[in-house]
Amino acid sequence: MNEHAFSAAERAAVYRAIGERRDMRHFAGGEIAPELLHRLLSAAHQAPSVGLMQPWRFIRITQRALRSRIQALVEAERLRTAQALGERSDAFMQLKVEGIHECAEVLVAALMDQREAHIFGRRTLPEMDLASLACAIQNLWLAARAEGLGMGWVSLFEPQALGDLLGLPASAKAVAVLCLGPVTQFYPAPMLVQEHWAQERPLADMLFENQWGERP
Repeated sequence: MNEHAFSAAERAAVYRAIGERRDMRHFAGGEIAPELLHRLLSAAHQAPSVGLMQPWRFIRITQRALRSRIQALVEAERLRTAQALGERSDAFMQLKVEGIHECAEVLVAALMDQREAHIFGRRTLPEMDLASLACAIQNLWLAARAEGLGMGWVSLFEPQALGDLLGLPASAKAVAVLCLGPVTQFYPAPMLVQEHWAQERPLADMLFENQWGERP
């Protein structure tokens, strides 16, 4: 046993949180205690980031009217997405894509402004700031699951419109609307699998060795 490894029970808990994390769309209302919300956001803030730039910015939405305006942006994009999907548009419109009005908390995750000043790790891969934000969101997601809370990542919106609504600086960018809160139950499988929209592919399909396309 590696001397740095967690105990068997601790390791099992980590893998359970990963395995049972779901992109939730159905929420049970309720509230999240301030100390718990702070704990979750602290978990997000401990994410790795390229050059330690910590590009994540979280905006907590506490005004119901503002939630409604965000939801309207999502609905507008949902209709545009359905149109773009062509023959799958009817099936898409049957999917629940957000829980903005039902969840306990709404957070908007955004990339910081003036990111061009950060060169370390981004000279050839400037999108690493987005990867860093995604790590913070994943930390939040896993911590929420461990706390028994659901979270859903909503990406159906026009970033500039959401940025304008929330007063983001010109060089910042809204990336995710995060719905967070108690749920009646967690989906036993990803919702899109349950709704027969898509099927998960096995790890073996994504794993190559030495050269692209070569299987181990």
